[in-house]
This record gives sequence, structure tokens and C-alpha cells, in this order.
Amino acid sequence: MPQTAFTPPQSPQVRDLFVRLLARADIALNGTRPWDMQVHHEDTYHRVLRSGSLGLGESYMDGWWDCERIDELMHRILRAKLDQQVRPPGLLLAALKARVMNRQSVPRAWQVGQEHYDLGNDLFQAMLDPYMVYSCGYWANSHNLAQAQEAKLELICQKLQLQPGMRLLDIGCGWGSLMRYAAQHHGVSCVGLTVSREQAAWGQTQKAHLPIRFELTDYRLFNPQGLEKFDRVASVGMFEHVGPKNYPAYFQAVQRSLHEQGLFLLHTIGQNTPALSLDPWIERYIFPNGALPAISELSQHCESLFVVEDLHNFGTDYDHTLMAWLARFDAAWPELKSRYPERFQRMWRYYLMACAGAFRARDMQLWQWVLSPKTKTGGYRRPLL
Repeated sequence: MPQTAFTPPQSPQVRDLFVRLLARADIALNGTRPWDMQVHHEDTYHRVLRSGSLGLGESYMDGWWDCERIDELMHRILRAKLDQQVRPPGLLLAALKARVMNRQSVPRAWQVGQEHYDLGNDLFQAMLDPYMVYSCGYWANSHNLAQAQEAKLELICQKLQLQPGMRLLDIGCGWGSLMRYAAQHHGVSCVGLTVSREQAAWGQTQKAHLPIRFELTDYRLFNPQGLEKFDRVASVGMFEHVGPKNYPAYFQAVQRSLHEQGLFLLHTIGQNTPALSLDPWIERYIFPNGALPAISELSQHCESLFVVEDLHNFGTDYDHTLMAWLARFDAAWPELKSRYPERFQRMWRYYLMACAGAFRARDMQLWQWVLSPKTKTGGYRRPLL
């Protein structure tokens, strides 16, 4: 049956409906368990039922409710599919906008750099590992965040079969973590693309004498004639900002910069089924203009240009990564709070824990794809790490 917009009843029934919905996920109102919601404002119920995830996140930011373990709260909400029971009209509007507009056009691509990645290098230095990796770590044989991120960087380098003297293009290079690691440990030279001025500026101060170059540019504007060729291309945690309308341009940008015998590694968060828009709260407060791909969308847009050599899902490792970031953020907050308001703290903690819960519920995935041009000869074997 087609889904219809949910219209909450008026008080006093609203609270009772809210309680019944939570009970389906074994969540109690003002209960004693770490995942139970402690509600301080009576309008919370109507706000959440009216606005869904946006109302849930905003009311938390406003101090209307608390929960010790938002990660487990969100895990339970998603496993019980409560998000599908409350579908405000705004979701349909967001999907229509995404279908009509290119929300990740070249001018709009810079917005996420300005609003998220340029928040402050002090914030990210406090939260991240020494390499400043802002993507999922690899925890198979790791016991802490630094080990998990170094293991992930090494995994990428081995999957790309890097050899000394090769040239690596990093699309969405962040603060240059992969480039520094690859140059130091595998003897390659690197070019990195970013839309964050703060990332490029900080990365320049860290590169020392390594053969690394940062370019502050959109991927669509880089190497337009394909005159510059690279042995390998990587894109780690950037594809979530590309958007379905730009998938063809993205893969064409990779193809024109990659040698015929090269390899391309794509590391991206994904979702189980196609959806045109991101979670409304995440889109408004964390990653403007974001969009998560489904496997079907990726394969549809890359299959005419590339051979899929390998597909690896380790999405549950993002749960561990996000909770490690949360621990470091909480430990650093006494030093950060003079520069960031309390509402930011609540927003950031909600972001980290809500996303951890989504990965724990298997609502989101983390994929590493290894692709090769159709002209590449020979086979490919994934390294056993």
C-alpha cells in the first residue's frame, strides 16, 4: 500500500502515542536504562511526531530531552523501524527537491567545506587520530583509533598495489592523511583535491618534504582534458557529497585521470536501497547537500567505464570509529568549550552517537570498491589483511 504522511493527533493523545511507539523498540519514557529517553519539555512528543528525525535531533539540541546512550537509542529505533512509522511531509518535499535540483552543483559543492570541514582544525585534531583521518577505521586487528586508521590506510595502499615512483590522485583528500601515509610508506607522489580551505592550509603545514600537492578545486574542474595521468586514484569518504545527478561526471573525472593499466579505490558510506535525500537532521546540521549511494546506483554509473575488481563491506567498523571519536571529543570538551557553544556540543554528540547507532542497526554500510579500466589486462587479488 502507498505510504501517507503521518498526522499526529492532538494532545493529550500525543504523549500516549509517543510512549507506544517507543515501547515497540523497548525504549521507556523517563526510564532507568541508558537508552531510555528523559523528557524535560512536554512539547517534545508533538515536535518529534510532526517533524520526525529533524524534530528528534533539534529538540535534543534545545535541551528538551536527554539520553545517556543515544547510540543505543537510535539503534533500537532503527531496528524497530520506527522511522518508517513517522514520515512527515517534509521528507517528500526533500525528495522532490533532490529529484529536480542538482543539490551538489559546482557552486554548491563548496558549501560543505565552509560549513563542516572548515569548522576548526582544533576540533578535528582533538577528535581524530594523529593522521587526521575523518573516515571509517579498520578494526579487524586494531585495539585503538590510531591503530584502526593506520590499518585502514595500509589496507588502501595494498589494495591499490602501490609501488615506489607511482603517482596517486586523491579525490577529496581531507587533511592529506592518505597522501602522507602513501608517500612515507610506499614511495609515491600524490595530488589531493579538496573543497575545504582549512584542510588544504593545514595539510600544507604537515607535508614537510614529501612529494604532495594540494589543489583547492572541485573534481569536475580538475584535469578537464585528461592530459595529466595517474597510476592510481583513491577517493576516501568524499563520494557522499557527489549526489546522483553527478555520478556520471564523477566517474568520467576518474577515468580521464587514470592510466589504462591503473586502479581506482572508492571508499564510501552507502545505504541499502536508493534514496534521493539524506536524513533531514544530518543534512541540515552536519553535511549539507549530502547523498548516500546504494550499490545499484554505483554499479549502474560505473559499469560502462570500469570493471568491478573487488567490493568489501566493513560498515560495522564505523560504529567503533564513531564511538572512539565521541570519547576523544568528550575528553577534549573542557578545552574546546571556550570556542564552541553548548548547543554545538549537544549537536556534535548527537551526530556521532546517532550515526553509530545507524551503523549498528545495519541501516548504513561502508564499502571499499576497487575498480579498473576495461582496458586493464590481467586479474586482481585482494590483499589478505
